[in-house]
Amino acid sequence: MRLLRYLPLCLALLTAPLAQAKPSVPGAGDLPPDAVGKNLDGDTILLSQYSGRAVVLTFWATWCGYCLKELPVLENIQNLVGREKLEVIAVNTEARDVFRRAKRALKDFKLQMIYDPDKQAQQAFGVQGIPHMLIIGRDGRIIRLYKGYSESALDAIAADINAALAAPLAKEASSSGNSQP
Repeated sequence: MRLLRYLPLCLALLTAPLAQAKPSVPGAGDLPPDAVGKNLDGDTILLSQYSGRAVVLTFWATWCGYCLKELPVLENIQNLVGREKLEVIAVNTEARDVFRRAKRALKDFKLQMIYDPDKQAQQAFGVQGIPHMLIIGRDGRIIRLYKGYSESALDAIAADINAALAAPLAKEASSSGNSQP
C-alpha cells in the first residue's frame, strides 16, 4: 500500500528527462540555421552566402541509391535555372575520407558539395535518415522539408522549387511595407 503512494512520484522522476524540451527542428515558414557544413578546405558554408537565391539543401550518403540518382537531377535543375537564381547544396553525411573520394568521383558536378564533419548541421536540421531535403525560398524561409522521400515526390519537389524561386526577396517584402499610400 505504501508503494502505491509513492508511485506517482517515481513515475514523475522517471519521465522528467523525457519531458525536457528538445531543440526545435526548423520547418516550413521558419528561417533555417545558417551553418550547413564545410568544404574540403575546411571553410564553413553558410546559407547566408546565398542570400537572394532559392536554395535546395539535400543531405546524402554514398550508400544511398536514391541520393545518387537525385544528385544529377538536382545538378540539371541548377544548370537550367542558373546558379544566380538557384543554389543546390549537397551535404554528405559521411566521414571526410569517404566524402573526399565521392567528391573526386563526382568532380564534374557544379553543385556545392560539402560535408558535415561534426554532425552539427544534421542535428540542427533534424536529419535522422536520408534522403532529407529542404527547399528554401529567396526570402531565406523554408518552403518545405522532405524526409525519406522517393521518386513519387518529384512533382511536389519541382512545384516547391518553383515556389522558392518565386518567393519575394526579404528586402522586397520589407520595403513594400514602407511605401506610402
